[in-house]
Amino acid sequence: MTAPLPSHAEIVVIGGGIVGCSTAYHLAKAGAKDVVLLERAKLTSGSTFHAAGLVGQLRSSANVTRLLKHSVELYDTLEAETGLATGWKMNGGLRLACNPERMIEIKRQATTARSFGLEMHLLTPSEAKDLWPLMDESDLVGAAFLPTDGQANPSDITQALAKGARMRGVRVIEDTAVTAIEVKDGRVVAVVTDAGRIACEKVVNCAGQWAREVGRLAGVNVPLCSVEHQYLISEPFGVPSNLPTLRDPDRLIYFKEDVGGLVMGGYEPNPIPWAVDGIPRGFHFSLLESNWEHFEQITEQALARCPSLGTAGIRQLLNGPESFTPDGNFILGEAPEVRNFFVGAGFNAFGIASGGGAGWALAEWVLTGDPPLDLWPVDIRRFSRVQEDDTWVRTRTLEMYGKHYTIVWPFEEYASARPTLTSPIYERLKASGACFGSKLGWERPNWFAPAGVEPVDRYSFGRQNWFPHVGEEHRAVRERVGLFDQTSFAKLMVTGPDAEAVLSWACANDVRRAPGKLIYTTLLNTRGGIEADLVLARLSPEAYYVVIGTGFRTHDVDVLNRSVPDGARVTFEDITERNGVLALMGPRARDVLAAVTDADVSNAAFPFYTHQELSIGDAKVRALRLTFVGELGYELHMPREHMAAVYDALMAAGAAHGIANAGYRAMDSLRLEKGYRVWGADISPDHTPYEASLGWSVKLKSNVPFLGRDALVERQGRPLPKRFVGFAVDDADVVLLGRETIYRNGVPVGYLSSGGYGYTVGKNLGYGYVRHADGIDDAWLTTGTYELDVASVKVPATIALEPFYDPRSARVMA
Repeated sequence: MTAPLPSHAEIVVIGGGIVGCSTAYHLAKAGAKDVVLLERAKLTSGSTFHAAGLVGQLRSSANVTRLLKHSVELYDTLEAETGLATGWKMNGGLRLACNPERMIEIKRQATTARSFGLEMHLLTPSEAKDLWPLMDESDLVGAAFLPTDGQANPSDITQALAKGARMRGVRVIEDTAVTAIEVKDGRVVAVVTDAGRIACEKVVNCAGQWAREVGRLAGVNVPLCSVEHQYLISEPFGVPSNLPTLRDPDRLIYFKEDVGGLVMGGYEPNPIPWAVDGIPRGFHFSLLESNWEHFEQITEQALARCPSLGTAGIRQLLNGPESFTPDGNFILGEAPEVRNFFVGAGFNAFGIASGGGAGWALAEWVLTGDPPLDLWPVDIRRFSRVQEDDTWVRTRTLEMYGKHYTIVWPFEEYASARPTLTSPIYERLKASGACFGSKLGWERPNWFAPAGVEPVDRYSFGRQNWFPHVGEEHRAVRERVGLFDQTSFAKLMVTGPDAEAVLSWACANDVRRAPGKLIYTTLLNTRGGIEADLVLARLSPEAYYVVIGTGFRTHDVDVLNRSVPDGARVTFEDITERNGVLALMGPRARDVLAAVTDADVSNAAFPFYTHQELSIGDAKVRALRLTFVGELGYELHMPREHMAAVYDALMAAGAAHGIANAGYRAMDSLRLEKGYRVWGADISPDHTPYEASLGWSVKLKSNVPFLGRDALVERQGRPLPKRFVGFAVDDADVVLLGRETIYRNGVPVGYLSSGGYGYTVGKNLGYGYVRHADGIDDAWLTTGTYELDVASVKVPATIALEPFYDPRSARVMA
């Protein structure tokens, strides 16, 4: 029975699919007393009812994997709790490899699984056939088995979650469409439906394929689009009920058992978008017309893997559209545009696997204002204004769908919807051999091909084609001077009488520096975890210039905005597109800069971590003396219209000093040698500055209040449960990428957060957190013998507690 529409609710959840019902269930379970769930038609009637129902857990992120493990734990107990069947069956999951490259990927996945505490076994072809006797294994190289994976009935699980929510007081209202969302002073105040208005404090958009449309009602961007997805249901032909789910990514197909038959589907490389002009009215419990011709490419692969399917009757070819996102990760979190408007959508055909955990995380986020753990890979703030464009979103999403089962190569770049945003010197860099990557819509040079070399990435799990050329760029910066285009970095002006007070509360470091000073700082959450890191340049008593990493623009601006108290006299102005940035780095950087400006750039006049305005030709340039590569260096910020002229002047003056263009892969290699951290990998909301060995950047001794201070004070004096440290591997054939398991004295103690190669030190380098429940100190760290699990092979590693290169930073300060 549908509950009557109330005039008020604390929280309104929009969408009665698995994610909406899971979110409502977890909200109520956590103690929320006034929750309403609205469904435009009937529960499960969007895409949940036609989902295939495979439940796999392993993802490339530890915390996203943790959410999927939470789903499994929930599905294990839900039937007993609610009395409703869920169809949940922990029959395990097989992944096949038909070529050596795929087997390397699977071995690396097995390492990742171990790092994340997930059981995964590598199998021979015959062992795989023993588990899945219907298969032709003749082309297999190997396989992997995850025993805790499984399958479920999507509609049954959703109904069970809805019952569990109702049991705890949630009002579930069906046949009620949302027509408007009222926003006042940047906050949600009401949801308007075709049956009336509900005043509310918070809204959670779990509207599935309709989430983009619902988001727009509130002025919120939800980047997803609908794509046709087909799977076949066979007649029963004696398939055992305990048959594991099977994913055969080289053939682009998947299988699961279904009442003695098989469900078989796949991800074709030429997907078909749906509802380009909007989802039709009345589309509920609806399917699209079967497209046998399009599905033929999948059928051929399935029959080759499972010949007996060819003699089974076909019950149905089901074509149901599903929502996909431009990067293949789902979307969670509070929208940066509107306070108290949350989103849980875009589940890329693994909504059933994600539903339990995503609903738990989203409910915690709604109730506390913060995610319960670092969920950056799925955070809605990973997007920007670029993803507001429907054509861009659809184009990139279709490419992503086509890669759903292709090998995920290290350093792989998307090719579609490019170029979108470019630097003023894009054409110059292109003519100089730049091979570009894309980040948040920006074209950025990853590396430069010398004359006679094509500037194209050739992907592999070994050393890729750019490896020697990046090494030359690395050496140019270490030995001479290199020039990086960092125009994509986000730039923010913070001004007003309360600018210092607002930033002092938001930032863990002391921002009360004199004009002309630079400040590196982290921004913390209430748990003391690192929400962001950035650089501030103090311009005047009432003005700061803030520099933010390219991919974190939306996120970091939102984190800063949240720190502003009501009535504060401060303005945040995003000026990213106005300014170009060139980073001049290397021991000859001062010589080059001195040749193009009349300013005194000596060490005495322009010391490290200061900034000043100087002229280069007709351009007024804000020069910041800092580095992310571990050498003497300057970031030069200037109006876009002057950037080409400044670039030309620097290259001309630098010719005598061996100047070279350098890209972001060289920057990564250089920063690894110096131990500089990257937010989202090496530092995150799950790590405090002290665990990250960044305690020097925290003003704890000053007694100045700041966000997260209480949590850090509360932990003072306790042993650290984890520490960020470095590792070196001498074996030149090893490739470190991150997520490799760290072993101390044969016991797993953590995993790498990032990895790569240090050309100056001539070693493979990795960084990660070593964990020990009883606490960690230098003596404990240095008395262990360490190994790293790389693609399921343990290799010896040497621990380092300080940077591998120039540990005293003498070169930076020179």
